[in-house]
Amino acid sequence: MAELRRPSQTLAAAASFFNGERLTMARQLKGLKKSHLASLIEMSPASVTAWESGAKQPNRATVAKLALALRVEPQFFGGGAPPKVNKPHFRSLRSTPQIAQDEAEAYGRFVAEIAGMLENAVEFPEALLPDLPVDPDERSMTPEEAAREAREFFRVPPGPVQHVIRLVERRGVVVVFSEPGVAAIDAYSLQSSTRPIIILNPVKDDYYRQRFDVAHELGHLIMHHDAEPGGKVAEEQANRFASEFLMPAEEIAPFLPASTAGKAWAQLADLKEHWGVSLAALLYRARALGVMGDVSYRNAMIRMSQNGWRRAEPGRISSLEMPSLLPRAREVLSEAGVDEETFLAGSGLPVGLYEIAASRVPTAGVQL
Repeated sequence: MAELRRPSQTLAAAASFFNGERLTMARQLKGLKKSHLASLIEMSPASVTAWESGAKQPNRATVAKLALALRVEPQFFGGGAPPKVNKPHFRSLRSTPQIAQDEAEAYGRFVAEIAGMLENAVEFPEALLPDLPVDPDERSMTPEEAAREAREFFRVPPGPVQHVIRLVERRGVVVVFSEPGVAAIDAYSLQSSTRPIIILNPVKDDYYRQRFDVAHELGHLIMHHDAEPGGKVAEEQANRFASEFLMPAEEIAPFLPASTAGKAWAQLADLKEHWGVSLAALLYRARALGVMGDVSYRNAMIRMSQNGWRRAEPGRISSLEMPSLLPRAREVLSEAGVDEETFLAGSGLPVGLYEIAASRVPTAGVQL
């Protein structure tokens, strides 16, 4: 009889402890507007708004409908408020639809919650990044100065950064691949109430550009605590930070070509492999440092386009750098005999989404 009562007991608890913020999170993870969710459960949008704001509580039957429509377990709605996160730094806020922004932010909250749960079971490194604010006018510090200080903080020796993801994870940054619903969004980052998070595009299957993406988002986390996400100035500053962090001016400038004539492309190819950055990043760096003039840079980019290298560059390394913080914690639990279903049982969080967040490699996975 106890087994038969469990579903109703679960629904009763979910209805009693229902948290509207968790409904918002589940809805946004599905990429739904309130009106769309309302139509799925045959209720009014006003009701959804009232539940999400906390003005009203849904009954057991409605909780069951919401769980079914949003593909979560009923207990998901009774887990207390999800972690607080700041607005994510997107590359182009204007071209990112609001529904996609909401979905990306909700996924960030999901990752923060998963990380917190894993940290309760497995020891994580302390979350520790330098605080090097760079304002739009760069009155106290430039992005290049912040990058040099960051290299010192991370104790990066002269030369290339060997493994960017491993470097930031050792300082407690959670790095994950995004879920399929937000794969159209480039890499983005956010600060959660517990840890900084970097979320990578699973479709962007390029080792060299991925490393720049991580360095770019690291720049946001270090420099832009209060900056308006998606602003042109902040994005340009993050690019400059990543360039200096991965390719220090003093070390790389003597080796950059002034044009792409003669054996310059072969020279650039060697630099690409040595520093672990794209040809596009090297050309951008050459122009920014004044080694390459505007005309030579434009000609180089035209050649890149003609050869199809703006989409897919040639390179020796095909495998991506892999996150290990969450995946290793998941493996430790598995080795201790705790499978995904058991680990998530009390939270009601979707197993498929957990598998995506705690994966070492990009995965199509199962959408929430």
